[in-house]
Amino acid sequence: MEITDWSKNKDYMSIVTAGSPQALKRSRIVCQNMLLERLNLIPIEEWMFLVNVMHDRVAETAVQICEAQMKEAGYGPPPCAYSFIVFGSAGRLEATLWSDQDNGLIIEGEPDESKKRYFEQFGNMLSDVLAEVGYEKCEGKVMCSEPMWRKTLREWEEQLESWRSQLEWEPIRYLIISSDMRHVAGSSELSMRWQEFFHSGFARNERLSTAVLRNTVRHKATLNLLGQVLTERFGDHAGGFDIKYGVYIPLVNIVRHLSLQKGIRETSTLKRLEALEELSIYKHTEGVREAFITALRMRVNTPYTNHDGLLSSSDYIAESKLKDKHLFSELRESLLLVRRIHRALQRQLRSAERRQS
Repeated sequence: MEITDWSKNKDYMSIVTAGSPQALKRSRIVCQNMLLERLNLIPIEEWMFLVNVMHDRVAETAVQICEAQMKEAGYGPPPCAYSFIVFGSAGRLEATLWSDQDNGLIIEGEPDESKKRYFEQFGNMLSDVLAEVGYEKCEGKVMCSEPMWRKTLREWEEQLESWRSQLEWEPIRYLIISSDMRHVAGSSELSMRWQEFFHSGFARNERLSTAVLRNTVRHKATLNLLGQVLTERFGDHAGGFDIKYGVYIPLVNIVRHLSLQKGIRETSTLKRLEALEELSIYKHTEGVREAFITALRMRVNTPYTNHDGLLSSSDYIAESKLKDKHLFSELRESLLLVRRIHRALQRQLRSAERRQS
């Protein structure tokens, strides 16, 4: 079956027609189980696309359910247009079957009390609906229930401008989170205008690029001086390897930084790599792509638990799996590449800081 046909099958369509959080959760679980049956039978990038089609359809339906619940609760229809947006792995079309919430709202027009009241309630209700459907609330509170991630377009522009003018660790971290923003439901025009403003701030802004690079080069040590893989020494995951923060996130960060430097507006890591390759400005794109595909495959194959039909995972490769020589060799090669690029970026950062001092 073609990938486009697969995403239109009855399991996906049952998500669209769900009329309550309970029905939506059931449809999500059915679709999730269908996807698990296909894991490792089709290329991992195609499988990830299908997983994220599911997440998008669940989110779109959750938005519709939430609008209906708001009417039933006496709040009426939305007072203006709005856009439901996602960040993090969802924004990059890389969410796993156990990813949590990373989302926000863009609201049309000028801020006023009626909009504030409606969308405060709407944001809280939508986050609760998504939690009921199986998306855990974000520990970092990057959710539409939080005022920081729920604003009118003008308020968003003021906040983005504030973040990119401060050049300190925390505001730059928020800006990096924002760079993965992707439209899912509601007004696509609001999302497009948001993205136009976001990317305009990076044009010919060397100090901002350096600040992003400063955040990018911080990551968990994964190899010792002899090039040996560092596994967890203590705790529940002793002997295992953190594939998310050891390989996947460093590669995401590297590609994101290069893309922001070159004005690339794609949010998917693979699409960003394609764009970099088309520009012929980065000679390691094929190696990074191979390492990234390896990281995706390893991440979705980490051990998971099933609770009430919903999955959770620590993102650690178990010690027993690391005894597989082929897997271990792939992991080490990916880590060596990450280390080489990381060191090159550290040299780039030192050079940029000397120029700007």
